[in-house]
Amino acid sequence: MTDDDPADALPWRPPWVRAAKAGWPVASSVLVAVLQVAGTAAAARHQAGRVPLDALAYVLLLLGPALLVFRLRRPVAVVAGTTVVTVAYLLAGYAYGPVFVSLVVAVCSAVQQGHRRAAWAAAGAFYTAHLLTSFVLPDGWVRGTAGGLNGFQELGVAAWLLLVLAVAEILRFRRERMEAVRAAAEEARRRRADEERLRMARELHDILAHSISLIHLQAGVALELLDARPEQAREALTTIKAASKEALGEVRQVLGTLRGPDAAAPRSPAPGLARLDELVAQARQAGLAVTVRVEGRARRLPAGLDLTAFRVVQEAFTNIVRHSVARQADVLLRWTPDGLTVQIDDPGPAGRDEPGGSGSGLTGMRERLAAVGGTLEAGPQDGGFRVRAWLPAER
Repeated sequence: MTDDDPADALPWRPPWVRAAKAGWPVASSVLVAVLQVAGTAAAARHQAGRVPLDALAYVLLLLGPALLVFRLRRPVAVVAGTTVVTVAYLLAGYAYGPVFVSLVVAVCSAVQQGHRRAAWAAAGAFYTAHLLTSFVLPDGWVRGTAGGLNGFQELGVAAWLLLVLAVAEILRFRRERMEAVRAAAEEARRRRADEERLRMARELHDILAHSISLIHLQAGVALELLDARPEQAREALTTIKAASKEALGEVRQVLGTLRGPDAAAPRSPAPGLARLDELVAQARQAGLAVTVRVEGRARRLPAGLDLTAFRVVQEAFTNIVRHSVARQADVLLRWTPDGLTVQIDDPGPAGRDEPGGSGSGLTGMRERLAAVGGTLEAGPQDGGFRVRAWLPAER
């Protein structure tokens, strides 16, 4: 009722909601004006000892609500102005009634917008003025009143003021909590979006780097053998076709995650250790002599861990094809009760590039393993290069 909502500017807010919020200060001020004028006029009929309402009284009753129109832009000025208007009404000796509504709204608005000192000061000034009219000013000083002590009445006014301030503080606290929850939800949404983009970038890197490296190697072989050995060139081209088809299928699977839940289900199984034989076959077609050893009792891994293990082997094969003179890769899968160790050895020596490549692939592998609670060790080993990854048993 008394403050702007920062979320109103968000694009998903319907236009009619934003329009209603924008017009609420004026509409609520009109309601306060009607309540103060009509309510006070009705109450004045039963207060013979007070000054009858005249033109000045109605001006004061309307001035407070008029100031409320600007309470969102100038909360301190509005709460000070409504306090002055209300005090002036009391000092004039006019009849009591709902004349304090505009002050209540102004105080609540100032508190919710962070101007707590101004709101408390306004409440204190109002109560001091009320005490002056009852205890300090001599008889007849205030028009139509006779000074006198009324302790119960003053206690009631004090309790009423404290209740208003307490409600204002509760509303402020509730608003701050809602804003904190909204900010936390927005931050979590951004973090999930960043993590999803990073995951997709890793997936696309692993898929494309492996497939394009294989295609590049086989294309070079096909060009060299096209005239002298056309049959071997045909085999290289067949490998290129199969690798490109496989890469396209995996890219479609990754991009399919961007679609809604109505997206078609993938036609091929998700990459994992169950498809390690396919990966080894592709590497052998690229000219790598691959050996695979398994130690311990193999078991099914959760989908995220299974995919990570597959991508580690795939990236290691890609680095060997691109950056090593050797055409050999030794793969070891060591199963232990606490997890799985995936080790790929390249006997070397390295080609023109540094062993292990430029480092972007290794960085991606480290990020993958860190995301699932695993670790990665990669570096020179006996003239070659070793990649060793450890994955926990569960995640």
